[in-house]
Amino acid sequence: MSAENTDVRDRYWHKTRNLTILVLALWAFFSLVIPAMVGTLDNVTFLGFPLGFYMIAQGSLIAFVLIIWFQNWRQDAIDDEFGFGDEQ
Repeated sequence: MSAENTDVRDRYWHKTRNLTILVLALWAFFSLVIPAMVGTLDNVTFLGFPLGFYMIAQGSLIAFVLIIWFQNWRQDAIDDEFGFGDEQ
């Protein structure tokens, strides 16, 4: 394998790793930090519900779907940038 291919592969995995770390950090925030703050968040209401209840019941689920969409969108862009995309 040439040095150029190794450099491209290393940059590809560097970007993929950073994306994975970001996605895991967001997941940890919405699955661990928000539930830990539910008591504080309940002092605020959103759509007539305590914010802590809303974030546990609906907000985290919406966040997870958005995180999945974002990860897929960015990984497709990374794949296309390095020539690994489906549209070749």
